[in-house]
Amino acid sequence: MTSESSDNPHYHQLSHTLLSLAIITLAIYLGQDILVPLAMAGLLAVLLRPVEGWLIRRGMHKVIAISLALVLAIVVIAGFTILLSVQLSNFAEDLPKLKQHLGEVYHSVQSWVRSQFHVSYGQQAKYIQKAQSETLSSLQSADTLGIITGPLGTLILLPIYVFLLLYYRTMLLHFVVVLFPQRHADRVREVLGEMKAVIQSYVVGLLIETTCVAVLNSAGLFLLKVQDAILLGVMAAILNLIPYIGGLVATLLTVLVAMSYQPDLSVGLGVVGVFLLVQFIDNNLLVPFIVASKVKINALVSIVAVLIGGALAGVSGMFLSIPAIAILKIIFDRVDSLRAWGVLLGDQTPEQEGSKLFRLPKRRRKATITEG
Repeated sequence: MTSESSDNPHYHQLSHTLLSLAIITLAIYLGQDILVPLAMAGLLAVLLRPVEGWLIRRGMHKVIAISLALVLAIVVIAGFTILLSVQLSNFAEDLPKLKQHLGEVYHSVQSWVRSQFHVSYGQQAKYIQKAQSETLSSLQSADTLGIITGPLGTLILLPIYVFLLLYYRTMLLHFVVVLFPQRHADRVREVLGEMKAVIQSYVVGLLIETTCVAVLNSAGLFLLKVQDAILLGVMAAILNLIPYIGGLVATLLTVLVAMSYQPDLSVGLGVVGVFLLVQFIDNNLLVPFIVASKVKINALVSIVAVLIGGALAGVSGMFLSIPAIAILKIIFDRVDSLRAWGVLLGDQTPEQEGSKLFRLPKRRRKATITEG
């Protein structure tokens, strides 16, 4: 897909690219209530497409095949939710004891803050009351209803979006192809096919990775005799879906809950050690061999993308940021005027690619001539 504006000055192309990125970012921020559920439905639709195709090849009507694939996904998600709710109910039975231990930890933290920062108990209580009053005022605002009903509306619309995306898939793909001149049709189809492969490998790999991380977390916490080890391990694995940031949050929360049951420093250090070991296995074994896709994104861009996604659309934006950047990388690599942005998103340095642009010239050895 060659650029038709290659004769334009470079600053024209750069300004148009930056303006387009700014418009897309603004559109995501303003329309996140509509675009984020659509993006999540798109991921699920791509994930369910092989199931739908398998059912159609067995002679089923398209509508019935899509419906069965959707029902299968709902059953799997519902089963996981039921198992998690059972663990949560067991956790709720221990809430009185947990509150007592948290109170002890809270008083210990208060004493430490007073001794280290010379902040009296009264001043700490004022700070906490102020934070509580601000939280209550935000909950009583007019936007609270939207915050509460938003996830419910998304759960209702998500299956409808998935069904319609699968049903009108060929029409949507044909629309994208005819947007471009006929001479670029083959290249556009190639890009669309690669996008589908990347999304499928990412989502399937992510599910397998999350399952492995949940098992490893639960096993490690069980060996440490941490109460509700399965629940904490699964919750930590779910938080790990948020790249880089989720693992840190999961570790802090698990340490807090574990030490509230057993107020012992060795327990907290053991939990940190287990999570560090699991993260090492995840980063060096699971991610490269399970989640690895055809498009490689460098760590710096991944962290910035997660932060931008969180600022634009919250936790959902963090989760969607990595596949979105992978799709942009595919597009940038196929458009001549955007190829530099593809280099920026990639994980290969000029030295690894063998580029001579930034290779320093070798120093010539100085020959020393000794004259007798």
